[in-house]
Amino acid sequence: MERGASKVTGLRVHRHRLYQGDQLVLTNTLREVLLSFIAFLKMLTRPLVVGHNIRRFDCPLLARALDELELRDEFDSAVSGCVDTLPLAREMLKDRCLRSFGQKNLVKELVGVNYKAHNALEDVRALQSLYAVLQPPPELIYRHKFTLDTMYTTTHTVTHTKGDAG
Repeated sequence: MERGASKVTGLRVHRHRLYQGDQLVLTNTLREVLLSFIAFLKMLTRPLVVGHNIRRFDCPLLARALDELELRDEFDSAVSGCVDTLPLAREMLKDRCLRSFGQKNLVKELVGVNYKAHNALEDVRALQSLYAVLQPPPELIYRHKFTLDTMYTTTHTVTHTKGDAG
């Protein structure tokens, strides 16, 4: 685990074990987690995977893991694509004077809620609230839709930091 990720999440690895603070966290193998995730997605009938800054951060990591475990085809058949709410929000809110388009700031400004960012469950709930407030029209969703195979085609540089999206 990278030091920056550990600092943000409070998670750390010591002697091949995961801890949050001083508390041991039970884990599964990456294969088990990905297979469970794909099984969940299949129950939803080819959903869109939506996340904030996922095109530049989460999806490249996900694609690499899926490729290493030879699960990419199974994932691709389970979803209809991905949508990154960071560029979507930038386009929808370009006329607003927002200091940041990071998820935490957008949730505070548009939903009126402060939440504990970088906690997986809280991030998902906050994004769900943000998406409900944004209510992007179908044509805008379509314009921002991508797959793991096309995620690099219309972005400039890919970095593995959350930057101003955090």
